[in-house]
Amino acid sequence: MQSKLFPLASVLLALGLSGCQLTENESENVAVEQNEKAALEACAETYLGEEDIADCEVARDGVIDVIHPKDDVLEETAEVTAPEDAEVAAVITDVWQRASNTFSLNIPDDRRVTAQRDWYLKHPEYMARVVKRAKPFLFYIVEEIEKRNMPMELVLLPIVESAFDPFAYSHGRAAGMWQFIPSTGKRFGMPQTWWYDGRRDVVASTQGALDYLTYLNDMFDGDWLHALAAYNSGEGRVMRSIRANKRAGKPTDFWHLGLPRETRAYVPKLLALADILKNKTAFDYPWPEVENVAVIEVVDIGSQVDLAFAAELADMSLKELHGLNPGFNRWATSPDGPHRLVLPVEKAASFSQALAQIDRKERLNWVRHTVKSGDSLGKIANQYHTTIKVIQQVNELDSSMIRIGQAIMVPVALKALDDYALSQEQRLASIQSSNKSKQKVRHTVKSGDTLWDIARKYNVSTRQLAKWNGMAPGDMLHPGKTLVVWLEGKSDAGVTKKVTYTVRNGDSLSRIASKFNVKVSDISKWNSLNTKRYLQPGQKLKLYVDVTRLTSTG
Repeated sequence: MQSKLFPLASVLLALGLSGCQLTENESENVAVEQNEKAALEACAETYLGEEDIADCEVARDGVIDVIHPKDDVLEETAEVTAPEDAEVAAVITDVWQRASNTFSLNIPDDRRVTAQRDWYLKHPEYMARVVKRAKPFLFYIVEEIEKRNMPMELVLLPIVESAFDPFAYSHGRAAGMWQFIPSTGKRFGMPQTWWYDGRRDVVASTQGALDYLTYLNDMFDGDWLHALAAYNSGEGRVMRSIRANKRAGKPTDFWHLGLPRETRAYVPKLLALADILKNKTAFDYPWPEVENVAVIEVVDIGSQVDLAFAAELADMSLKELHGLNPGFNRWATSPDGPHRLVLPVEKAASFSQALAQIDRKERLNWVRHTVKSGDSLGKIANQYHTTIKVIQQVNELDSSMIRIGQAIMVPVALKALDDYALSQEQRLASIQSSNKSKQKVRHTVKSGDTLWDIARKYNVSTRQLAKWNGMAPGDMLHPGKTLVVWLEGKSDAGVTKKVTYTVRNGDSLSRIASKFNVKVSDISKWNSLNTKRYLQPGQKLKLYVDVTRLTSTG
């Protein structure tokens, strides 16, 4: 059954609305990137400290423009007018204004709120980028909050959590626009499988976030600031802090609780944003407007479908479709569901009609694989980028036993995998090829390896290492996994290898650096050396050298 969550706005609401362009000016995008970099630096220095730079970061994946309803779609209703004696309500054309009109949380005169507000006011370019991400989903989120009669300030929470980026992944293993850790995501209806991560699914995660916030608000007897603090740092931690204050005879409101520094800044961030949005004219702040009209619709697809095939059927680019459906990790939707797609509202009906004419078996591309010596279901699944479970289901196999010569049907991607730019593999590949100013070293994980051990080996931080590999520091490592490590010093060509050099009589750092065509500063960093101390004969040094550029190794 097709589920239409977003009815068209009323006639009066629709009048005067204009569409938006699908393409973006590249030079403007570069400028935003530069401004955002400066904003991140300022954020880190303003009020939190270096260890909280990650809280200021804005992930750059998945910034997808979405088609908005065009003027001509609305023209047929333009002649409808209200009766002369009817009271005509003011037309709200900006969904941000619609939201801020019902803000209800008290904003105290507190230095923490002031500090956060000052930062946002100094960096309007940050909000311009955030609102661009929010556009496809903002109207839907506002509607869902209204349905539950919850504080409308909650629409600002994805700004604080992820800068409205559904592909955001934090050092604490939290994922998605609403930043759920794995356990809480599963607890509130967001499964995480090889094919699908519900924490990144905007529909599933929004429903889950509002369910969780409702639960927290009930737990803390209707205190929304306590609920927000618990959303950030956990209900147990906030409850313990409240009890500690009660025992000490101290006030138990949010502003007096002994909470982690991140949480002490978290609630003020949301309140500062609410204050700016509510009073943007007084602050002379250019908060970008978003049309107060639905732009997306949820369509029931009934079964697994190749995302490239679905994009063609919807007359969209693959990147546009995946940007609206970021919960899908691979080249297709999950065989286990959810069997739905988010589409631009004006494309949903034609897509549904076209899809209904296509047999479910034709929604995927298939190959006939003849089992050879050495094959296993796991090997075949890896070869075709699918899972053992899918192969078993398709071929009605009761076990993993297969025989040589057996024919097995396997679903495969319609296009080359690198065309699925927002799939998990391609996002990781993009991250691992983006640091052109440094040398890339590949490390194969061995049994017993930990991120801490590997980071220490290469003299980098665990957070850096995790980020380079699309991981969180707490993620498990599996033997055979390849990690990318970026080291100081650019290598223009060739093959970078690790070399262990034994110091000889008469050696100096500059002499060794010249011999291996590397920098003294790099050798010092790789080996945590004090350059003011002399090298000792027999001392072992690790070097990362481009072996194609060596003239002699002595």
